[in-house]
This record gives sequence, C-alpha cells and structure tokens, in this order.
Amino acid sequence: MLKNVKSIYFIRMLFTYFPEKKKLELVKHNKNLQNLLNINFINYKFLSGKCKSIIFKTKNEVKEYQYKDIYHKTILIYEGEYLNGKRNGKGKEYNDIGRIIFEGEYLNGKRNGKGKEYDYKHLIYEGEYLNGQRNGKGKEYNKWGVLLFKGEYLKGNKFNGKTYDKFDHILYVLKEGKGFCREYERGMKAFEGEYLNGKRNGKGKEYYYDGYLLFEGEYLNGKRNGKGKEYQKYNGKLIFEGEYLNGYKWNGKGYEPNNNNIYELKEGCGYFKEYYDKNLLFEGDYTFGKRNGKGKEYKFYAFEGEFLNGERNGKGKEYYKWDKKQLKFEGDYLNGKRHGKGKEYSINNELIFEGEYLYNQKLVGKNYIKGKLEFEGKYLYDKKWEGKGYDENGNIIYELKNGNGKVKEYNDSNELIFEGEYLDGKRNGKGKEYYKGKIEYEGEYLNDEKNGKGKEYENGKILFEGVYREGKKWNGNAKNYNIKGILSFEGQYIKGEINGLVKEYYFDGYLLFEGEYFNGERNGKGKEYDQDNQIIFEGEYKDGKKWNGKANEYYTDGELEKKEYKGEYRNGVKWEGKGYDEEGNIVYELINGNGKVEEIQKRFYHELIFEGEYLNGKRNGKGKEYYYTGQDIPVLIFEGEYLNGERWNGKGKEISVDSETLFEGEYINGKKTGKGKEYNDEGIVIYIGEYLDDIKITKINCFDD
Repeated sequence: MLKNVKSIYFIRMLFTYFPEKKKLELVKHNKNLQNLLNINFINYKFLSGKCKSIIFKTKNEVKEYQYKDIYHKTILIYEGEYLNGKRNGKGKEYNDIGRIIFEGEYLNGKRNGKGKEYDYKHLIYEGEYLNGQRNGKGKEYNKWGVLLFKGEYLKGNKFNGKTYDKFDHILYVLKEGKGFCREYERGMKAFEGEYLNGKRNGKGKEYYYDGYLLFEGEYLNGKRNGKGKEYQKYNGKLIFEGEYLNGYKWNGKGYEPNNNNIYELKEGCGYFKEYYDKNLLFEGDYTFGKRNGKGKEYKFYAFEGEFLNGERNGKGKEYYKWDKKQLKFEGDYLNGKRHGKGKEYSINNELIFEGEYLYNQKLVGKNYIKGKLEFEGKYLYDKKWEGKGYDENGNIIYELKNGNGKVKEYNDSNELIFEGEYLDGKRNGKGKEYYKGKIEYEGEYLNDEKNGKGKEYENGKILFEGVYREGKKWNGNAKNYNIKGILSFEGQYIKGEINGLVKEYYFDGYLLFEGEYFNGERNGKGKEYDQDNQIIFEGEYKDGKKWNGKANEYYTDGELEKKEYKGEYRNGVKWEGKGYDEEGNIVYELINGNGKVEEIQKRFYHELIFEGEYLNGKRNGKGKEYYYTGQDIPVLIFEGEYLNGERWNGKGKEISVDSETLFEGEYINGKKTGKGKEYNDEGIVIYIGEYLDDIKITKINCFDD
C-alpha cells in the first residue's frame, strides 16, 4: 500500500496534523515511513547532546521546526540540547519570524531552571521556571530595561514581591499572592488591582498598550467576574457597562462610539457588538456570552457567516474590503478555519481556486487564471502536489506526480511568481521567479531555496550573478549592477561574504575602488579613485576605514571638486598633513597626530562631525561634536573636553540611530555627572534630575507611566 501514489498522498496529509510525539513514535521504528516522509534516521546521536534542535533529522539538517500554514513553510522554533527526544539542557526558542523569545534551561521538554524572556530583542523577564511556568525568584523589565517587578512567582503568577515605577520607587507590595499588584504585557502596564492566591481577585483596571484605561471592574480567579465597564481609548467614553461571567460579557448595555446607540445582553444572549477602542470587531448573535449564530467580523479581511462557541463554524464569506464587498473567499469553516468546500477570488473578483480545504489548507481542487483552468489536482501544505497544468487554450503544459515535475505558481492577484521544477512538493532544480510580470531570479533551487548558480534581475537588468547557498549569495565570482544595468561591483563571495580582490564603481561606471575585502568590508591593501581616475587614497584599510596610507581627499561642491585633506593616515585617523576650507585655504595642520583638526563625514553632504584638538591622533583637549539628521544642517551634540578620543568634561547629548535624543546633560570624567534629562524612544521625558557617575541620584521632576 505504501508504494501506491494515493496512499503516499494521504499518509503525508495525515502526518501534517499528527502531534510531534506521535510522529516520532510512528517513524523511528518504521523505515518505510522514514523513506516515504523523507526522514533520515542515520542514528540517534542527535537525540542527546548539543545540536541545532530536533524531533526529526531531515536531509542532513538537525532542526526542530513547526509548519506554519500562514507562511507555507517550516520555521525554526528551537535550538539547543536534547535528551531522550525532548528538550533537556540549555536552549533557545524563537517566534514565527525568527526573533528569540526565550533562552535558558529545559527539563523533559519544558522550561525548568533559570531563563530569560524577550520581546523584540528586549529582555522582559529573567528568573526561575518550573514545568514551563515562572516559578521562584524573578524580575520583570520594560523594553527600556527599567525594573518593574522583583520577587517570587508561583505557577506563573506573581506571589511575593514589589512592583516599581520607572524611577525605582516601590508602588505595591505583594505577600503570599495577596495585595495590590501591577501586571505588564511586553513591558507596558496592562493591569493594576487586587490580588488573591496570586491571581486577579477583587477590583482592578486594565489598560490599552499606550496607557489609556480599557476596563475597570471586578475579578474572580483571574477573569472578569461581576460588575465592570469598558472604555474608548482617548476620550474615555463607555463601550460597555454591566456584568461579566468567567471573562464574558453577560448582562448589560453596549454603546456605539459614534452615535451612542444602545444594545443589550441578558444572561449572555442578544444581538451584540464588540469594540476595541472605536474599532468595531464583531456584530451578531450572542448566546452564553459567546458568538453563536450569524455574525460579521471586522479584521484585516472582513467576514460574515455562522459562528459556534466563538469561532467561525458553518458557511461564511471573507472580503478584501468590506465597503466594496470584494469577495475573497466563500465556503465552509470548522473551528475558525477553512474546512470543506470553498472558493477563492482575486482582488479583481476573478475566481482563482475552487475545491476542498483541510484545516485552512487546500486539499484538492482547481486553480484558474482569468477564468480559465490553470491546474487541477491535489495539494499538500497548500502547494500543488499531484495533477495537471494547462495553458490558456486548455493544452496540458506540465504534470505533477507525488510532488515531482514542472509547475507554475501564482499569487492572489493571479500574477505568475514562479515557474520551474518541483521535487517532493518543493522548488528543486531549475526555476525562475517573477514580480509584476518581470523576471527577478533564474537559477537553481534546493528545498524551496536558491541553491547553486543563479542570477538576480531588476527591471530586466542583471543585479547579481554567482553561486547561492540556502537562499544567500555564497561562493564564487559575483557581479552587482545598479538600476541602470551598469556594473557597480565585481569580486568574490566566500561563505556568504565578500572576500578577496574586488572592484567598486561609481554610478556612471568609473572605477571607485580596487583592493582587498574581508567579511564584506574593505580590509587590506587598496586604492581609491576620483572620477578623473586620479588616486585619492592608497594604503591599508581596516573594517571599511582608511587605516594606514597616503591620502589626497576632495569633497564635491556641485560639479567642482575641492581639496579637503592631503597627508597620511595612521591607525585609522589623520596623522600628518594639511586640511583646507572651501576656498583652498589651509585651516589646520597635523604633525605626528598633534594639532587642530576637522573630521569630515562623506555621507550625503560634506558633513563636519568634529572640530577640535588632537594628540597622538585622537581627540584630546577642547572640541565640538556634531550630528546630522539627513539635512545639510549640523546639530551640536557635545562641546567640552576630550581625553583619548572620549568625551570627558562638558555638556552633551546622546542620539539614537533614529535621530532621537536619549539624554542631554553634563559629563565629568567621561560619565554623566550633574544635571541631566533622559528620554524614552518616543521622545517623552522620563527623568529630570541629578546624575553621579552615570547613576540617577535625585529627582527634580518625574512623569507618570
């Protein structure tokens, strides 16, 4: 039976929805299934010791992954140590887009021991875990690193400890799960109120992400229970007022934000509308406090249809835009997912698919292009698996068997995005990618990624030509072209980085640089040229900077080139030479790294970033530092004394990469000392006061969360 094509197809479909533990049990002693599912168990060494995660070892890769149907691909969710087929030891977890969310210790597949949690790379918790939950000593932080809570947790809930404001002042104290407490979500205040047994019990308030009041009322066992009110974000108008039961609205009145129309719930039943701030999320029938019956849902895509126990169940329709009634999908749903018969439409209202779905994925059906059949057959992981493809005249132009053969892929707008070879339902072999009808890539693939020789294009012009590995430019000779198709770079990639001899060119094709690269930057010997092919620097580079050598530098003022510095560099700084102003007058002179100097940044303009005194090739003595926001206007960010290249005594600012001021105030001996202000990354003042050796010591004024 296993050799039968239909059996192969349905076995693969079934395995998509098996729990990972069940998959492992079925596969590890069954070589037929291993071969069928492309799982290669050479040995079991990867089940213990350090490795890049894993439940399966597939095609010589050791990874633990999860299939995400919204991305149509497998995503790395864990890397670390394994023992007996489970996470045991140190490891890291990742979310759907590859960002780290946890690093620490595991036992029997769960977080146990010490660990850290992250949100968008920001540390938000560090402490102890037991059976996957926060348990023991721990600390919570906001995204700016400010301590919010310090104490003990029990089964995921705060139990003993202190809650702090942004200025390290104690707000609330919690003892044995009882008291007044504040909760945070992604480092921002989400709740404050009464606690009992480590949960919300009694009166409390919930907040929108940006601090506005969302709800106030009564809680029982962590859920809304009893009387409560919900509010709009900015103006504080009522959205709902009444009683809650186990977290659901039960008895009360709802108010429409714009016209104050009233709708009522009695014992969890009635025609009801759900809002978040002023945004309507749902309107329809409620029973037992949940969506049950007919209703409309308003998200990125609108929906109208049948609901059961709060989920889409039964017949329904999705729309691209509600006001224009642009139909996106119509068909059957089960537990919130497309399941059963259905049809999909493009944004131009053209039928693009009709057939059957299994848990949100296409199972079997027909694909259309401009009303004509393009493919008919079976799908796996939402991709074409077995069937025939047709041209606009109905002729068969490709055929897939068991995921193998030539194929064409289209997006939701019926635009061709890929054509080429498939193996095991993935891009394998030669193929081409397209965007808006124009070729973007042609070359070789392996497991859905660019691998081997290939070329990239933009508007029909070659951008890159070389060798790929796992979707990246990897090894071999490579060329880059600008948007006009003129050569801008030629050199060599080694292990994904530019290494070796390269040439760079100006936009009009004149030689800009020739020399050595290492790890993607100028490193080693090289020469830089102006557009008249005159050498303006010759010597050594380090980490992309001129390091040691002779320079004859110019800056451009319109069409004219004017001399800026002529002399030597040593260890990455101007060492001995003369600097000139726009009129060609000498404005400074360096001897053995000593004297007054101007540092110029050549980014968008001739940008002065420092002027002052040098000693031994570094900033030493009096000086001024400038910052540019993208316009040809310098902003003074520090004025005072320097020592060994560092700010030492004076007044200054710290600027973020987004041009936002983070700090402004006084420095002594290279540290914040004296009066100062601190800002968050939204430009809001969060501290005004005194500093001593970079530490806040007194508060002149403070601001609420």
